[in-house]
Amino acid sequence: MRIKLQHGFSLVEIAIVLVIVGLMIGGLLTPLTVQMEQRRVAETRRMLDEAREALVGYAVRHGHLPCPAISAANGEEDRTGYRCTDERRDGFLPWATLGLPKLDAWNHLYRYSVTPAFADSGQRFKIITPRDITVYTRDATGALAYAAPAQDVPAVIVSHGANGAGAYSELGVAVATMSRGNEDERNNAQSDVNFVARPPSDSRAQQGGEFDDLVVWVSPNILFNRMVAAQVLP
Repeated sequence: MRIKLQHGFSLVEIAIVLVIVGLMIGGLLTPLTVQMEQRRVAETRRMLDEAREALVGYAVRHGHLPCPAISAANGEEDRTGYRCTDERRDGFLPWATLGLPKLDAWNHLYRYSVTPAFADSGQRFKIITPRDITVYTRDATGALAYAAPAQDVPAVIVSHGANGAGAYSELGVAVATMSRGNEDERNNAQSDVNFVARPPSDSRAQQGGEFDDLVVWVSPNILFNRMVAAQVLP
């Protein structure tokens, strides 16, 4: 009587198959992760553009820009009388006042800074009213250069990007510890009049360090044009 032996996979063969499958899955997951991150960036850029439009619309309607939010939990602008409470000029974007989403695509609060004269509801700003915010970028050599004319920006909005350096969560808790090399991101988190907007970089060797902040600002030319067209100015 002859017994037929059935040959199965050896442990070595199974291990090789598992390694190949793992490599295939890893190869698929990496592009998927990149795609998801690209979508978050695109979504946040879109929301920043909407926030900028909302600020312009608010100014057309009220004759001034809003103050920063009361707190991480309260998105109403923090105003006492004609001016921002305690002369505050920077903080979180007043999402509730503007009717906007509270968080960016990474679930971080938006940073917002406004030239005080443009948030004063007691004395409507004019075309000649000076601005005091400057937005920089980096040129081909890595040196700082103006992204907009110096001290000519009424308001700026910042998303601190995926790494969360300088960002706050929905509960108002700092998301990540700032790296020593992140000069430009540190500046965006700490300054209220000088900001940096430049292409993203994951290189610490680059001037300004790693960078994934997304920054938009209100152009005074567009702001005044809209207000003149609406007969709010001059």
